[in-house]
Amino acid sequence: MVKIRWLGHAAFIIKIKGKTIVVDPWISGNPACPIKSNELEKVDHVVVTHDHGDHLGDGIEIAKRDKAKFIAIYELALKAKDEGVENTFGANIGGWFEVDEIKYLLTPALHSSMIGEPVGVIISDGEKSIYHAGDTGIFEEMELLGKMYRIDVALLPIGGVYTMGPYEAAIATFMLMPRVVIPMHYNTFPAIKQDPNLFKKYVNKIAPKIEVKILKPGEEVEL
Repeated sequence: MVKIRWLGHAAFIIKIKGKTIVVDPWISGNPACPIKSNELEKVDHVVVTHDHGDHLGDGIEIAKRDKAKFIAIYELALKAKDEGVENTFGANIGGWFEVDEIKYLLTPALHSSMIGEPVGVIISDGEKSIYHAGDTGIFEEMELLGKMYRIDVALLPIGGVYTMGPYEAAIATFMLMPRVVIPMHYNTFPAIKQDPNLFKKYVNKIAPKIEVKILKPGEEVEL
């Protein structure tokens, strides 16, 4: 069983194959997050898509607290190591790599960053796969990702301004063809105010067989 819990913005807790993974753990200062950083359960892996504060967030502190493996683009992993994280795994965009029997694949993301390249990530236990797109605009290779890797759940930004908006994210959903799509990265602050039901409306029209799950911060889905 795989569990995915949204902590608001782009932060998720994913429980898969006996491991607890936190992705883009912006908790402190995140107005949408339902918990405080000291309330976060013990995690095994910290995955960060890029170094902007609303994604790196508390990642380095959590990794040090729990002696968790910090997984990110190579240069960002070096930064984490320099800041005292004992267990880091730096990778780049390419093929699968394995950490504690969990498979990871870093994907392109159309965005910016100060250290290394921004990425998305596919996380798999060999049976089910979750794609966290990170911060990104739509890009043509999403269709290839959907064809190459059977994606069960796609976590896609819909906020606009810094990422895809609802329409672009709906087209991306059609390209990826996951079983389930969960919108993220919206309504955290005024610039990215969006109605997730508009995204759902677009998906229902473009790709009606794909289930759209709109979560409230703190809510969880099971696969």
